[in-house]
Amino acid sequence: QVQLVESGGGLVQAGGSLRLTCAASGRTIRSYAMGWFRQAPGKERDFVSAISWSAYSTQYADSVKGRFTISRDNAKNTVYLQMNSLKPEDTAVYYCAAADNIRVVTTGLSTYWGQGTQVTVSS
Repeated sequence: QVQLVESGGGLVQAGGSLRLTCAASGRTIRSYAMGWFRQAPGKERDFVSAISWSAYSTQYADSVKGRFTISRDNAKNTVYLQMNSLKPEDTAVYYCAAADNIRVVTTGLSTYWGQGTQVTVSS
């Protein structure tokens, strides 16, 4: 069993930056692919980014390519999402996820999910 806790969300102006952190406990995340999803009010949960257990592979939604960067520190059991050049349409609750491989993560079928952290981008 893995517990995931997101942090780092907040209110930021358009063009600003935030770094989200996902801290894992229970089992080492070295055995898992990890990812980030987001959900805006009244919208479906959308894929944002994913990273393989070795960090060999990364995936990004088209809407965030060139602006967001996913990374991981397996020694610290932590995954990050660096968000730059934020836009109002990035406003959402951001969720961390873990699964056996990166394909499972990108499809939204991850076994483990965090509670989410709110990101609000003002214009």
